Amino acid sequence: MAETIAGDVDYAVRGVGYSRHRRPDPRIEAMIHAALGDARTVLNVGAGAGSYEPRDRLVAAIEPSDAMRRQRPPSLAPAINARAEALPLDDASVDAAMAILTVHQWQDRSAGLRQLLRVTRGPIVIMAFDGEAMHRFWLAEYAPEMIEASRRRDGPVAELQAALSPPGRRAEVRPVPIPIDCTDGFTEAFYARPERFLDPEVTMAQSTWAFVAADAMERFRRTLAADLASGAWDERYGAHRTMPEFIGSLTLVVSVPG
Repeated sequence: MAETIAGDVDYAVRGVGYSRHRRPDPRIEAMIHAALGDARTVLNVGAGAGSYEPRDRLVAAIEPSDAMRRQRPPSLAPAINARAEALPLDDASVDAAMAILTVHQWQDRSAGLRQLLRVTRGPIVIMAFDGEAMHRFWLAEYAPEMIEASRRRDGPVAELQAALSPPGRRAEVRPVPIPIDCTDGFTEAFYARPERFLDPEVTMAQSTWAFVAADAMERFRRTLAADLASGAWDERYGAHRTMPEFIGSLTLVVSVPG
């Protein structure tokens, strides 16, 4: 039986390589876990293959894609087949909640955020791309269609901040520095390693490429390959190869009572 698509991308097709190419980066993981505070029970919404889930806390994972649930390692608890918009939890039933690079997939983002606020007593930690900061990445020159699709899907991070700041709560946006050897293969992770975009497995594990037409994708790869071979890319962007970190569109939105 075909899998019902929960978001705007079919992860039965594009999610098969996530556990290989989207491995959690320990420095980003440390930021997420610190933002969760001293919570003992944590809800992970859009949990996928389990990246960034704490191992030292009681975690309830929510993931609507069967293809992603199957990639969870045996060391993690099985994920519940449910969606952000209808969390099967009681009010104020968890100490903290996390949603890592997933809100752009939700069919009704506002409903999902309201559900997080309903079930969570303490911190809510969302890692998301800021659609208003996508232009900072050199990829905007080579694949403007991809950057525009990302901008539409992710939207301004200020909207997340506002939604997670109802009366009795406050939310702040924290930039996430991306290390040069980042192990989580989202697009900006390869700011210093442009050759990685020539590997189809890498771009298959980056969901926004699903919104780029085949001819635009072919043009992107052909142009980037030519510029890497000729040295044109390094003439313009070679300084990125030695930048220890990149501040792009990746953010944490952290909402706490207060």
